[in-house]
Amino acid sequence: CLDQEEKVHEFGSTWKTDNCDDCSCSRTGISCCTSYMRPVDYDEEKCESIFNEETCSYKVVEKDDHSKECPVHSWVG
Repeated sequence: CLDQEEKVHEFGSTWKTDNCDDCSCSRTGISCCTSYMRPVDYDEEKCESIFNEETCSYKVVEKDDHSKECPVHSWVG
């Protein structure tokens, strides 16, 4: 398989992209999906979600104090 960056991958191989997608190569082609969950049910007035590219994950924190995490009631991914 040849990916978007023109790298060759063997059939049956898997990898993670720089955009935090999990990809796999099969004889039918390449399949990719996001490897992280996105917060969707939290207090958006008081809190904000911050994406960490190194860990491929979101953290939901208070807008005025990023050291305080906010409760998240639902995630999608």
